[in-house]
Amino acid sequence: MRERAFLFALLLCVVASTAANANEEKLIGKKIKLDTGGLSRKSFPEGFVFGTATSAYQVEGMADKDGRGPSIWDEYVKIPGNIANNATGEVSVDQYHRYKEDVDIMHKLNFDAYRFSISWSRIFPKGTGKVNWKGVAYYNRLINYMLKRGITPYANLYHYDMPLALEKKYLGLLNHQVVEDFADYADFCFKTFGDRVKNWMTFNEPRVIAALGYDNGFFAPARCSKSYGNCTAGDSATEPYIAAHNLILSHAAAVQRYRQKYEKKQKGRIGILLDFVWYEPLTRGKADNYAAQRARDFHIGWFIHPIVYGEYPRTMQEIVGKRLPKFTKKEVKMVKGSIDFVGINQYTTYYISDPEEEKPKSLGYQQDWNAGFAYEKNGKPIGQRAYSDWLYDVPWGLYKALMYIKERYGNPTVILSENGMDDPGNVTMSQGLHDTTRINYYGSYLTQLKKAVDDGANAIGYFAWSLLDNFEWKSGYTSRFGIVYVDYSNLKRHPKMSAYWFKKLLKRNKH
Repeated sequence: MRERAFLFALLLCVVASTAANANEEKLIGKKIKLDTGGLSRKSFPEGFVFGTATSAYQVEGMADKDGRGPSIWDEYVKIPGNIANNATGEVSVDQYHRYKEDVDIMHKLNFDAYRFSISWSRIFPKGTGKVNWKGVAYYNRLINYMLKRGITPYANLYHYDMPLALEKKYLGLLNHQVVEDFADYADFCFKTFGDRVKNWMTFNEPRVIAALGYDNGFFAPARCSKSYGNCTAGDSATEPYIAAHNLILSHAAAVQRYRQKYEKKQKGRIGILLDFVWYEPLTRGKADNYAAQRARDFHIGWFIHPIVYGEYPRTMQEIVGKRLPKFTKKEVKMVKGSIDFVGINQYTTYYISDPEEEKPKSLGYQQDWNAGFAYEKNGKPIGQRAYSDWLYDVPWGLYKALMYIKERYGNPTVILSENGMDDPGNVTMSQGLHDTTRINYYGSYLTQLKKAVDDGANAIGYFAWSLLDNFEWKSGYTSRFGIVYVDYSNLKRHPKMSAYWFKKLLKRNKH
């Protein structure tokens, strides 16, 4: 009798929870009319892919469980003061256990695809050698469930998380050995998951890895010259360029493995994800225009130029000189053309001016740009600021960025692989759910994306960052980028108004 009563109570709870979610959707819909501004799937070419994105360390949790080895971020978060409120990704939003719920949410919101990352140290705890089969089993479960629910997997092999063992063994990205080790790890993933995963990405934002990890020490492994940050070791004049060089070679080596061993049978494609802030000259003057172009070359050009043309941008070669590594003829052959598509992570735009002050005595990557940043012009901000101090809502910058890639780099196949904005972490749930600012942001950026596509940019997909509120690197849990609100006290998921906006936008016409 007691068992029957318990089962009945459990059934009531399930019914109540389902009803609560339905009510949440109705209340949000009633409170504000979800206006997509005329945007729909029909606004984009047939087959255009809409997805959401996350990364392993930011959402998985289980950081030191089920055989996963530590990454450089597991070490970095331990140092008091590095992360807001000393937060970690140890539990994060526990997607490791809640992946089915998260995939179900994507399905319910009419998304086509999910861009997730594989944690290298969950597969190879020491970076090389022994495989952690529990980690492999997790990604198999995730991929299989995605396919069951009609969500296409887009797998990214590296999102800031170098295995700590390789950092300790040979300084990670500063050692050429990483090229072979990354290619071996990628090869294992292609072999293991490639029968189901047809969209691969090697690195997320290699520029951020090199600049924030080795120029100002703002991200793990926190290396820099003394004059640029509070680092225990590093050289901002040379290390960002060495790390970037090895990132490009690692990417190309992985692509080479895929093309030689797996592409023919698996029929997939492979690319890289590059961040791209659009840099607009502050004035029409020649000096500011040159400064903006230098900024673009040092930012996006640093990676896409070698991949498309086989060498670094001339600007960089002239300014950085002997500090810039060179590709051998064999490496040029491997690097050039090593993308089937390029992912562009685009959030914001800044004004750039030519600085009049003297160059500092200490060399560094950011100093090499010789460019001044401005977030307003004649007292007027470039756009409305989100919670993060670097993020302004400037939709026209997305259009300019995509047209720049089209015109300067031979109109490659592009996926807009990240785009979004954040609210403060301490918003109440009711405030968090009614995210009209985020709806306006997404609507205006998607309008500019459509304009770029209409004007010939070869963009084939769009991924909103992020599916869930999660561990936001230095900001910890003080910044919420999700279209799904996560209550950190119990990790329950609550789709925000922006989630239901996407649901409406992505509605499929029944034939």
